[in-house]
Amino acid sequence: MLTVADFDFDLPEELIAQNSLAERDTSRMMVINSKTGEIELTTFNQITKYLNPNDLLVFNDTKVIPARVFGNKVLPDGSLGAKIEALLLDQKNIGVWESMIRPGKRVKVGTKVSLSDEENDYFQIKEKLPNGNCLIEFPKVDVLELLDKVGHMPLPPYIKRDDTAADRDKYQTIFADKPGAVAAPTASLHFTDRVLTDIKEKGVNLCNVTLHVGAGTFQPVKVDNIDEHEMHTEQFFMSEESAEVINKTKAAGGRVFAAGTTSVRVLESCAKEKGKVEAGTGRTDIFIYPPYDPKIVDCLLTNFHLPKSTLLMLVSALAGKETIMKAYKKAVDEKFRFFSYGDCMLII
Repeated sequence: MLTVADFDFDLPEELIAQNSLAERDTSRMMVINSKTGEIELTTFNQITKYLNPNDLLVFNDTKVIPARVFGNKVLPDGSLGAKIEALLLDQKNIGVWESMIRPGKRVKVGTKVSLSDEENDYFQIKEKLPNGNCLIEFPKVDVLELLDKVGHMPLPPYIKRDDTAADRDKYQTIFADKPGAVAAPTASLHFTDRVLTDIKEKGVNLCNVTLHVGAGTFQPVKVDNIDEHEMHTEQFFMSEESAEVINKTKAAGGRVFAAGTTSVRVLESCAKEKGKVEAGTGRTDIFIYPPYDPKIVDCLLTNFHLPKSTLLMLVSALAGKETIMKAYKKAVDEKFRFFSYGDCMLII
């Protein structure tokens, strides 16, 4: 029986990347052969060497929204009071979002929070939820338009700085298309147009799936026995067109490369049998950890993840726990950059 402690490792704080590289495709890349355990060190812009014609690269085309907003509590006399921060997590209805509120004790149902000098730029506390979050409602504005105007990029908690204007671009993939994520599918942050051009010229096929990454991706595992962990859910979508190209690739013996753990979650959630997916939409709470046998994913591009995290467990299912823990030790020894803005690993 595997426990959370089996997925722990020592990570010096200085290896946690705080900023993106100037040239995102120059990140370092560790290549792991899942069959032999062999490890090679290179750079991401060499990824095309590890792809074959008729392989398939699957991206998550979700778009991170500037989901963190700062405002002030509106007092009964119309003046402004305490500062309030909200992180929008999940849209429940038109204009209604489940959100984390800080400080939560300062708001009651009905509290109005002003976000700018504009009269209609506000939300109200609609309901306080058992998990500590709140349902908030934006009654007068289009939420995405408001966020584009006053919102901040929701950088992960391990990035110890305020977001900047540069993060609007840097914390977004170049193929981001469908708004809804509150965290980036970070393995895909390394791709640039020039790398995609190289990949296409080699005869590699591309397709998209969508998974709106939620804040639950950073949720710690609070039980010792990982079988008892309750996984967070995330909204996903796979089109008929993507399902068709995935199934054709598998049937022809090509390899399916998942760009990121979020793509893995969609692919394996849509798998109906070994080597075949069905298009669909819904919410997935799939929890992948050893000895899970992937039905669709053959290879994975991923960043380096937090100790004792569900993402580290997922990666271990694709390459083997012993191989991954050995690779992580080497990454620390070689001073790889970790987490969202960090370096990457390719499992083949």
